[in-house]
Amino acid sequence: MIQRIQSIFLFLAALFMGLLFLPAMSFITIPFGDLSAIQKTEQAMLGDAVFEVTDHVVLLILTVVCIGLALAALFLFKNRPLQIKLGRFLVIGIVLVVLLSVLLFYMDYKVLAAGTEVSVEYGYLLPIAALIVTVLAIRYIGKDEKLVRSADRLR
Repeated sequence: MIQRIQSIFLFLAALFMGLLFLPAMSFITIPFGDLSAIQKTEQAMLGDAVFEVTDHVVLLILTVVCIGLALAALFLFKNRPLQIKLGRFLVIGIVLVVLLSVLLFYMDYKVLAAGTEVSVEYGYLLPIAALIVTVLAIRYIGKDEKLVRSADRLR
């Protein structure tokens, strides 16, 4: 039953996390300012004045795992309890992506010169949107499971 609403929600979660790989969906940009201090550091992610999901390996792997979990949960529609478990792992993964991106940005932000303007882009909204649709999918999967169990009692 690929046409259920929770399947659409899981597809949207995978799509939102996949959109993070587009260059236009960066997390943070620095429109102008002194980047010389940060370009001297060895592992600077803001060296090109753009902070994206591809700037750090762990962030990249977590994002790919989240996409994989969403797609796996999407195609496991016959096994609703497993689908709920994968959805919960997906929520944890998305929260980790958001927290890790904030932590990595903060580590680079400390090195920036005072007064450097930082612009938060639309890329930060995508994991939040993926989190919301994943929670909705888990909720609707739970409703389906409850409905099936109640129908089994009547037989």
